[in-house]
Amino acid sequence: MEIKDKMKELRESTGMNRKEFCEYFGIPYRTVTEWERGTRKMPDYVFRLLAYRIKMGNFAGKEEVDEE
Repeated sequence: MEIKDKMKELRESTGMNRKEFCEYFGIPYRTVTEWERGTRKMPDYVFRLLAYRIKMGNFAGKEEVDEE
């Protein structure tokens, strides 16, 4: 499986659409779009950090998170 496919699968595992994912993680929409299309290569360490944060955040579908 290519990194672009892994990225899309990772995002979908959160239950968020692309816009929500970008806003939550503070990543520009165009960047995530290009990662998922394979027109821009995502650094491996960024994927690992996102995967770790999602795992530690216990994402089970879409949920609201208070940052206060």
